[in-house]
Amino acid sequence: MFSFSGCWRPELLVLLLLAVAVRESWQTEEKSCDLVGEKDKESEKEVALLERLRPLFDKSFESTVGQGSDTYSYTFRICREAGNHSSGAGLVQINRNNGKETVVGRINETHIFNGSNWIMLIYKGGDEYDNHCGKEQRRAVVMISCNRHTLADNFNPVSEERGKVHDCFYLFEMDSSLACSAEASHLSVGAVLLVIFASLVAVYIMGGFLYQRLVVGAKGMEQFPHLAFWQDLGNLVADGCDFVCRSKPRNVPAAYRGVGDDQLGEESEERDDHLLPM
Repeated sequence: MFSFSGCWRPELLVLLLLAVAVRESWQTEEKSCDLVGEKDKESEKEVALLERLRPLFDKSFESTVGQGSDTYSYTFRICREAGNHSSGAGLVQINRNNGKETVVGRINETHIFNGSNWIMLIYKGGDEYDNHCGKEQRRAVVMISCNRHTLADNFNPVSEERGKVHDCFYLFEMDSSLACSAEASHLSVGAVLLVIFASLVAVYIMGGFLYQRLVVGAKGMEQFPHLAFWQDLGNLVADGCDFVCRSKPRNVPAAYRGVGDDQLGEESEERDDHLLPM
């Protein structure tokens, strides 16, 4: 009987290789952010900011607002497509009543800039308004604020500005440690003076020690620079502390007199007076 066991294994291997190739091709062709005005001088800074946010590329953020028939949910991704359709949407709005999906902003029209503790990400090119803002395209503005305790959290819609004729936008906010600037140590004037003083003391001790040892030839404690001066200074400080801090004077007469040698001496003289010759 003829067996096909030796024929299907190479074909299965080829199919697996094709599947891996298709997967790698899909990952390579996955859409990402296209910066608006990419040829401008500011593009290098924007590219650097996007690289800074790269740890969030594979995350999706959702939030729901409203109640009843006016309930909407928002889905936001950074430099990745959000929503159910491959339309380049970076932030979408879904009407929970009828399931209608509206693209608020697309990743192929991205603008990004930052401050000391925040990053502003803007997606333009959203779906057009029906009767507001001159029927222009929607725009999403996401304010990413510094929060060192989370990688990314608290994505929430803030407001929708559609009462103008032009430049309407949806405003969102979220927290992320990636928006925080690098911590810099700011020393006060007192701390700077303390550091300078400590450095001068260290230089004085090390320089004096080497001089006493190598030039003078001192040994032991004599290697310490100006040893006699510091010893006298220590005694003076101790005397000053003793004078200021002690409340009782040194030479204070006793508050009472006990039976002492003086009294015994007087009594012995009085007792011996009758023994003297007349």
